[in-house]
Amino acid sequence: MRIQNGFLGILLLISFMFACEKTEESADKRPPNIIFIMSDDHAYQAISAYGHNLNETPNIDRIANEGAIFNRAYVTNSICAPSRAVILTGKHSFVNGKVDNVQPFDWDQDNFAKLLQSSGYQTALIGKIHLDGLPQGFDYSMVLPGQGHYYNPDFIVNGERKRFDGYVTDITTDSALDWLKNGRDQKKPFLLMYHQKAPHRNWKPAPEYLTLFDDKTFTPPSTYNDDKTNYAGRGSAAKEQEMEIDGHARWGHDFKMVVSPEGDSTGFHRELARFSPEQLKAWNNAYDPKNEAFKKAYRQGEKQGLNEQEAEEIGLWKFNRYIKDYLRTIQSVDDGVGELLDYLEAEGLDENTIIVYTSDQGFYLGEHGWFDKRFMYEQSFRTPLLVKYPKEIKAGTKVDRLVQNLDFAPTFLDYAGIEIPKEMQGESFRDLVQGNEENWRDAIYYTYYEYPSVHMVKRHYGVATERYKLMHFYYDIDEWELYDLEKDPQELNNLYNDPAYAEVQEMMHKKLKELRDYYGDSDANDERFLREYLEVVNNRR
Repeated sequence: MRIQNGFLGILLLISFMFACEKTEESADKRPPNIIFIMSDDHAYQAISAYGHNLNETPNIDRIANEGAIFNRAYVTNSICAPSRAVILTGKHSFVNGKVDNVQPFDWDQDNFAKLLQSSGYQTALIGKIHLDGLPQGFDYSMVLPGQGHYYNPDFIVNGERKRFDGYVTDITTDSALDWLKNGRDQKKPFLLMYHQKAPHRNWKPAPEYLTLFDDKTFTPPSTYNDDKTNYAGRGSAAKEQEMEIDGHARWGHDFKMVVSPEGDSTGFHRELARFSPEQLKAWNNAYDPKNEAFKKAYRQGEKQGLNEQEAEEIGLWKFNRYIKDYLRTIQSVDDGVGELLDYLEAEGLDENTIIVYTSDQGFYLGEHGWFDKRFMYEQSFRTPLLVKYPKEIKAGTKVDRLVQNLDFAPTFLDYAGIEIPKEMQGESFRDLVQGNEENWRDAIYYTYYEYPSVHMVKRHYGVATERYKLMHFYYDIDEWELYDLEKDPQELNNLYNDPAYAEVQEMMHKKLKELRDYYGDSDANDERFLREYLEVVNNRR
């Protein structure tokens, strides 16, 4: 009997070991989970892994340290909604139809979330998407209407609008974690698009960060006072924009100065009305003393009657109010990334999960005196990109080749083992991040359409290589700009028609034509989208 029982025990042990091997084997073959973290207007300069020494983002940096950092990641159209449409569809704006923030987005077209969902992935979209209509391709969606609010925001949860008490960044993080813990089928691979509103204008920090950086004075970039030379060396577009911190930013909306409702043309007092009494008390305790000190020193910042030194001091004050609020909102984003990473590690999900951190575009942090984005100039054209996937990406990887937000959709499908549709125009960077640079692109294409509009950045398109950039500004002007990024990284000297760059100019025009033909863009497209835009804008008046 003992021999029989012993024999049965051995059989059971062998069966158990075989089952474990099969389980481990099947686990290894499971498609990877994907977490796509995206913030809004998060400049690469404001991620400490990029080495600009503005702030510390230790949790976002973990993704870079444990995976890859991309040093030449760019967008195809530097404005919120079009960028998101490109990411979802893997197609340029002039192909997916969402060329600006005005035209509608067609959710009926394919997107990578739909393809993952139909292949067995559980999918969720939580946070900001800025595309009207009920999101398609997601088992669960909880999105901000439009830009959303920093304090006590509304969310549209599977089509139903609900108000949430608290701070938007924390609510978005908590909701993403709750879906991971309780909302998904844990037997299936998942896609989570975890999208923060911050650090979008108008930069309202969380209660715990209202006084962060109060003990510090930031030095503006060397080009902060470019307006004093009327943007010498550049064209009309740089001269005629309306996005200067010391000139176009608003006292209430941007600099948090509270005046009487009768005199508040920015409506900032209405924004504060959304706060709870406790939130408003904390806000006023943080901002009132600083605001009153400024008003007393500079007669509320009016330039009339100020001497040159006082005007410069006000310009420095404006930069610091802007950059501190901007960076304060990022601190909460970084906290949320840390919570997410800690959860994945605690649950053993980190090894088979691709984690991406990026922004919908870059942003100006005082370069050329600007805030906002839109231009093909470097700070708004370039975006942060960090990717972690322990199974394939070595810790500390650096990627210096040209990638775009056009590439996210095919990359995710590639990792998931799903055939990439031919109509997608991006390229999977799966092999590139592992060091295979063979046949990778040597140039990228850009378009911008939303003009005339807020910030007054003119319509333009262009091509960029790793060294050169050619742009064409059109509609109410016809101007070309050419920059040598190796010799002029701050893009201060337009070299177009410079005899010394005649061959470069010819080469860049050739590349521009090749890319416009390859992607299917044309002057006819530009004219059509201009006509449609002006029709909508004029009908709103």
